[in-house]
Amino acid sequence: MGIPGLTRLITSNSEIYKDIQFSKSRLVVDGSSLFCTLYFDSDLDLRYGGEYDAFEDRIGKFVKALKDCEIEPYVVLDGWSTYSGRICKTQRKESRIKNAHDTAMGLDVRRATLPVLVMLMFKQTLVKLNVPFVQCFEKADGQIASLANEWKCPVLSQDSDFYIFDLPAGLLPISYFQWTAVSHNGTESYISCKRYTASSFCTFFNIERQLLPIFAALAVNAHDNNANNAKLTNMVWSINPPWDRSRIFSLKGLLRWLSDFQQPRDVLKMLQKRFGDGETTNEALKDLQMDMEEYQLPPSYLQDFFTDKTVPPLPQEAHVPIKMSLAVAQGQMSSYILDILVLKRMSLSAAVDIADLPSANLTSRPIRQVMYGLLLRGSEDRVEEIDREGLKVHCPMVQPVHPDVAQQLVLDSWSWYEEPDSVRLQVYLEALGVSEATLSKVPPHLRLPVAVTCYWLQQATPTPDLPVIQALLLGLVDGETRREEGLPVQQMELTLELDHAVGHAYNQWQASLRDAVHLNQLLRFPLPEPHIAWLYRGTLVHQLVFTLKKGADPEPFLVNGTSSRPLYQDLQDAVLQ
Repeated sequence: MGIPGLTRLITSNSEIYKDIQFSKSRLVVDGSSLFCTLYFDSDLDLRYGGEYDAFEDRIGKFVKALKDCEIEPYVVLDGWSTYSGRICKTQRKESRIKNAHDTAMGLDVRRATLPVLVMLMFKQTLVKLNVPFVQCFEKADGQIASLANEWKCPVLSQDSDFYIFDLPAGLLPISYFQWTAVSHNGTESYISCKRYTASSFCTFFNIERQLLPIFAALAVNAHDNNANNAKLTNMVWSINPPWDRSRIFSLKGLLRWLSDFQQPRDVLKMLQKRFGDGETTNEALKDLQMDMEEYQLPPSYLQDFFTDKTVPPLPQEAHVPIKMSLAVAQGQMSSYILDILVLKRMSLSAAVDIADLPSANLTSRPIRQVMYGLLLRGSEDRVEEIDREGLKVHCPMVQPVHPDVAQQLVLDSWSWYEEPDSVRLQVYLEALGVSEATLSKVPPHLRLPVAVTCYWLQQATPTPDLPVIQALLLGLVDGETRREEGLPVQQMELTLELDHAVGHAYNQWQASLRDAVHLNQLLRFPLPEPHIAWLYRGTLVHQLVFTLKKGADPEPFLVNGTSSRPLYQDLQDAVLQ
């Protein structure tokens, strides 16, 4: 959930933290928090579609710093959604849409929008660096806390929810984790950081530890504008009037009020006594207790996964083949499949586009429809897509599609998942509208992005013009050349104003690539999965478009003495044939 104002409250009372020198330990890493913080703190591009190669380089440096200090990271990633079915608040989703629009307009925003392919690239990089990680089937906070509790090691995160869990070795906030300046003491290396413990917090504010979950639940609902929780929100604000409604002062007031209680049940009894025993009050208190349960440690399954790859348990309604559930846990398949199976729902991220343009996700919808057809195994049930229209959340119901080849499969069971490679390849190519012959001269590891580019030229609105296509292909060749030659990453600062039409074209390409990678994973890799970090560098391709539109020829941008010229020609022939 995240607790508004709590991080600021603790930071303003810094004596709650303890300065430590961290080394020679396991470390449970909140992966979702880590990749967001690493990207946002790195001054990488946010307007032009991302700088994936530079981000991969930064992840590598982070992991090296840990290993230099004999720290063993175990990364835990959130699932796509949560089985509780509690839908993301529309207000939060619309705030993200507005942030993406403001970023496209060149405005400063408090919460920027991550590039479309960051999550895919992050998982690929962890595999490349041999960092153990798991992708949970739902929100990961409870499992992260349970694993840290079992191993008696700290959690690394920037999520304020971890201030509530009573972790034996505490929380290391990423913002104080000085990994870029590893310190040395003789032959030993360590990372200077601050450790937070729930006991220190409770001592400072004079409340019982067991009251932390109800404190968190009350604090969250104090700032919840969801109309369904209006009774609970009003209840919280009337506990100790008049409060200063700034978040820090409201949290302080709540903590002072809670200091008079010993157990959560005493608080609940008092609230029921004050507000009566009516149906509305009982529903509000029931919601409050549900929020409190978010901070109870669940049974842990991650230790077994990390030690012997035991597949975590799935709810009965999400029954899938064991190979598929293992692929999800290992990050080889997106956990969105569980949302589709259980909730018939797919939440789509907003790209950096101005609101007047349609959602870039519309271009890749036909790919997702094929995924829905395979996952729902012939059912005609529609899937709710949570997307945007303008600055508003838009939730159309989308029909599954069964390609001609897929119709020959037995879709009312999971037998299609075990079909021969050749059959799964045909399903995949038909979904993208590409033939094997088109890809025959393309290096195997680039066939998927080239197939996506062919698909994009057919589906994008408006159809991309030649300089946009050429710049994209030059970017692919540049990434391949640098990969082959082992050239260092070069971060590029771009001072051009964002061309919204060009940005929208590339957003459509990235959305198509994202969904094409997901479909390829679902079909068990009929095409080799490309390494995302080398496929797209937003600052480079936007600069190339600007230059090419002034009449420049692509030839001078190809590196002499390398395979870049024949590769560019093969890619162009495949895409523009």
